[in-house]
Amino acid sequence: MLLKKSSYFLALLAALILTSCRKAEQAFISEPSQYPIPITVTTGMIADIVRQVGGEHVEVTGLIGEGIDPHLYKPLRSDLVALGEADLVFYNGLKLEGKMEDILEKMAQQKNVVAVTSEIAKDSSYLLEDGDHHDPHVWMDVKGWSKATEACAELLSEFDQEHAEDYQKNLKQYLATLESLESYAQQSLATIPENQRVLVTAHDAFGYLGKAYGIEVKGIQGISTESEAGVKDIENLVNFLVERKIPTVFVESSVSSKNITALLEGTQVKGHEVTIGGELFSDAMGVSGTYEGTYVGMIDHNVTLITRALGGQAPEKGFQGKLSK
Repeated sequence: MLLKKSSYFLALLAALILTSCRKAEQAFISEPSQYPIPITVTTGMIADIVRQVGGEHVEVTGLIGEGIDPHLYKPLRSDLVALGEADLVFYNGLKLEGKMEDILEKMAQQKNVVAVTSEIAKDSSYLLEDGDHHDPHVWMDVKGWSKATEACAELLSEFDQEHAEDYQKNLKQYLATLESLESYAQQSLATIPENQRVLVTAHDAFGYLGKAYGIEVKGIQGISTESEAGVKDIENLVNFLVERKIPTVFVESSVSSKNITALLEGTQVKGHEVTIGGELFSDAMGVSGTYEGTYVGMIDHNVTLITRALGGQAPEKGFQGKLSK
């Protein structure tokens, strides 16, 4: 029954998108239909970098807001309209958007739809894997997300050549900010005592952070929250926390904390007290309009919180002094 409902939903979604994209069926839009250029993106992280690069020349509509899990997201009718009316569509790729990605790939046959990780995906030495899928959480490594930003700037410059110089200027300025953020992440996380450099979270979204900054990462669920954690998964992680005497775990803003609660209860039964170090932003940024609602603020928050909670040294308000308390 569930399979039938899922198939029906996908069929309906495909039909609605094809209808909304009727104008694009004749040919790809090779130049802006209007200014600011209507652009639709999936996640907040992508929305932010497109706004940073596009500036006044773009109007960005994001589909997946704060606190929402992109792995499980199902588009609304309003999302379909936004996708249909956009000159450009950006999405993450690497299966982050789940079943929605199949629809976006079909849309790419009719209009300008691009995965910001498409160039990164060609570098097999960079991508992390989990079973049959690559880890899509590339933004957790600032250098990786810099590459995604460059990909957005390249497409915008090609699509809107009249303002290509502006896009490249904005890119240069933003990459300088990301370089400073990268340096802060390296320096702060390096202050965590070696025996405490273990990050345990609700799902495995921090692999790139771990690889880039030398931290062991453990998630209760896999890289996608579509995979349910079993009793054995939680039991194994409980044993890991007890044996390694790990004192702190973290919840995530876009993932239920029920598994973390089970983890704490399990360690308590075994006589080992574990505390929650705080809430991290994994698959979604903070509240729109706040510093944490930007990509830089999201990473600044995560790096600062992880560093301080695991015994390292970082300023309470982060590398720009803008973090909420």
